[in-house]
Order: sequence, then structure tokens, then C-alpha cells
Amino acid sequence: MSWMDLLRMSSSSLLKRKLRTFLTVLGVIIGTTSIVVMFSLGLGMQKAMYRQIEETGGLNTITVTGKEAGPGSPEGSAGGKKGQERKQVTDQLVSQLAGIEHVKSVQPVYTVSAVLLKGGYEATVQLTGMTPEGLESRNIKLAPGGRLPESGRGKLELVYGNGVLSSFADSRGGGTYDEYARLPDIDLAHDTLFLVLDESGYSQSREGGMSPAGFSGETASGAASPAPGSSSGESGAATGTGKSVRKYAVQASGVVAGGQEDYGEHFSSVYCDLDTLKQALKKEFAGRALPGQPVTKSGKPYREFCYSQALVRVDDIHQADSVAAAIRQMGYNAETNAEFMKSMKSQLAIIQAVLGGIGAVSLLVAAIGIANTMMMSIYERTKEIGVIKVLGCSLKNIRQMFLLEAAFIGLMGGAAGCVLSFAVSTVINALTATKNIMGVGGGISFIPPWLVLAAVGFSMLVGMGAGYIPALRAMRLSPLAAIQNG
Repeated sequence: MSWMDLLRMSSSSLLKRKLRTFLTVLGVIIGTTSIVVMFSLGLGMQKAMYRQIEETGGLNTITVTGKEAGPGSPEGSAGGKKGQERKQVTDQLVSQLAGIEHVKSVQPVYTVSAVLLKGGYEATVQLTGMTPEGLESRNIKLAPGGRLPESGRGKLELVYGNGVLSSFADSRGGGTYDEYARLPDIDLAHDTLFLVLDESGYSQSREGGMSPAGFSGETASGAASPAPGSSSGESGAATGTGKSVRKYAVQASGVVAGGQEDYGEHFSSVYCDLDTLKQALKKEFAGRALPGQPVTKSGKPYREFCYSQALVRVDDIHQADSVAAAIRQMGYNAETNAEFMKSMKSQLAIIQAVLGGIGAVSLLVAAIGIANTMMMSIYERTKEIGVIKVLGCSLKNIRQMFLLEAAFIGLMGGAAGCVLSFAVSTVINALTATKNIMGVGGGISFIPPWLVLAAVGFSMLVGMGAGYIPALRAMRLSPLAAIQNG
């Protein structure tokens, strides 16, 4: 018996029992959809992890931060008590790191909390200062017309994350975006905003009962009226402590590409040029310690500027671990993106195994349905099996015929299940587009082409596996007994 004859007989048998075939295929569809969707969630999280690593500099980037020194350390860079010194990231350390073998570049990073004001809206943000080279290494994708901040321009230029707008709250009681899903009428790319670097002083002025308009020196129309003695683009107001808090008129040099639903590494970040930020902070906090800076035992600011962290890029990703080890020997914390990826991959492997196991249960139930359908088919076709055996059909052909029927069921269910999986994946991504789940933004379900092929192939194998025992039973039927009992 040729393969064409086997295919024709197998398909004809399935078409004769349309309802039973449909119900069996439906079970495979549900099972395939479950396992594909479950795997797609794990793959989506893995894809988001790779995207996050790429946005933070790739696998050849090492993040260096300060660390508490061990007992017996001499008094030094942090200005703390003897034996309790904290090793800080300073310009001296940046130079030392640049001299390590395989280090391509070292970029200091300084982060400070600040307040953005516009009309009756305000937002507390983390302002990150970096060098132009450091900002470029962050792989920030800007909306059309945007550019990264430049040094030496004498004024602060900001790059806003695409989600910064949702951080603004209406100080007049209008609530936040999270409460009302309503964005403020602010154009970050073109509007002039006011930046307050002394967040503590601003909070004290608010607690003292000063209105936002009275504090900022804005008129009802939102225009600024600089305070006497302030430079152009700045205004100040006295706080309850008698100190003046400046606000700086700032404009955006760019906005991160994407909307409120496009969560990424730069979603809520605000970037600026490091040197310009340092100059503004030293002017704002003259005679006082800058935010995040260490102080001496008497509370005076330390003579060296200390950064929040430093980003070290190596020339070969295979050297990242050795360079990180050398930095740790210097007494600093060093974390590599490669180490982060290994840790996350092991966690995602567990998540994928659990999700895949849940989906496999549905496919197991479908396999039982296939086996039941094939057994019922054998009982109903006992006489037919006996006749084709008497006519000289080999046992091998009989086994192949029933395995083909089971494979057809798996193929149809697998193909339809994959189509349904794309629909379910689209719905999941649409529902989670504006949410951040486990650090992953919109698009948490991802179905690559190889997963579709693997799902269809696996469904066929499950079908053939479920039909193997019924096929053996058909082979063992006695031809004469089959004809007589049929």
C-alpha cells in the first residue's frame, strides 16, 4: 500500500466522524495554545531583559559604586571616622579605573533628586548628570528633532524620559496620572519648565504654607518674574530657614522616543550634562554639602566631588569578569551586566519551566483525548481492519494508517492552536501595554517563528504518541475474528 493510499484512507476516516474529530482537535488546540502562550510569556520577559541590558550599555559595561571600607582603614576620601571610612567614586578613582587593562572608557554618573514645575503642576524626578560621551553610551533613542545635552552651553538642558509626563501631579488637587489617567497639558519638548535643585528647601517652603505661585515667582499666566539678584532664567524665594531656593528655567534638548505605554530603561529618567549640573549645584548649595555628598565629622562638605557611580566599559565582554574582580580588589562594588544576565536567565529558566509545565498539562489531557478517539475508531472499524488484512495489507501499513490519523489530529490542532496563540498574545500585550509587570513593560508575550514550528511539530508527536498503543492493538487483531465479530 502506497503512502498516497494511506493518506487517503486516514483522512477519509477522520472526515466520516466529523464531530468526534472536531472535539478531539479542539482539545489539541486548547493544549497547544496553553503551552505556546505560557512559553511566550517567558520569552517576552527574556527579550525585555536583553533590551534592558542593551539600554544600560550592553554586556561589556561594569557599574562601580562606593563601599564601606574594612576595619583599620585610614581616614581618607569619605572624611569619616577612622575604621569607618566609605570608599567613594571620585575623579581620582575614575583615572585609576581608566588605567586598568582592557578598560575602554570610564564615565562618572551623578544622580540627585529635583523638582520640576510648570504652572500648577509639579514632579519629583531623579536628575542624572553624565558626560556627553557617557550619555551617548546609554543608547538613548530620542524622538525626532531631539539631541543629547552638550557641555559648555552655560545652562541646563534636559533629556526627558517618555514617561516623565505621567510623574506630574496637580498641586491644586487635580491628582496624578495614576489616579485619573489624565496627562497634564505640558509639552516637554518645547515648553520652558522650572527646575528646583534644592528639593529639601522646596519641601520646607511648601510645609510653611507658601503657594506654588508665590514660591516660584510665577505670574498667573505661568511667566517667571526673576527675583532681585538672580541671574537670567532663575528666580528665588526665601524658605522658612531664611535660605533662598533658586529655580532654573530649563528647556529640553530631547525627549526619549515612545509613549506612556512604552516602558523602558529611560522611561522615568531625566538626563543632563554633568559639568553644567555640578556648576548649578555648587552655586545653589554654596557653603553647604551637595545632595548625596559625604561630609566631615563637623558636617562640612568634603573637598572632593563624589559621584553616585561610574560606568566602566571594557574592550572585550570576555574580560568583564576579570576587570570587575580587579575593581573589587580595590575595595569597591562592581556589578557587570553579564552577571546580571546570568542571574536573570537562571530565574527565567525556572519561570519558563513552571509556565511550560502548566501548558503541558492541557496538552496531556488532549493526548488522552486522541488515544480515546483512536481506540473508539478501532472498535468501530474492526471488520474493515480484518478485510484489509485478508486482502494482504501488511501490519506495518495498518500501524502507519492509524499513526497518520493521530498525526493529522495533532497537526490540525497544533496549527490552529498557534493561530489562536497569536490572538491571545495580542490581547495580553494590549492589556499590559501601560503596566510594568516584574520590571517588564508592554509586550510581555513574544512568539518567535521557531516556537510556532516547535509547537506544531510537538503536537504531531504527541498525537502519534497517543495513537501508538491503539495502532498496536489494530495490528494484533486476528483477521478472521475481526471479520466474524465485525
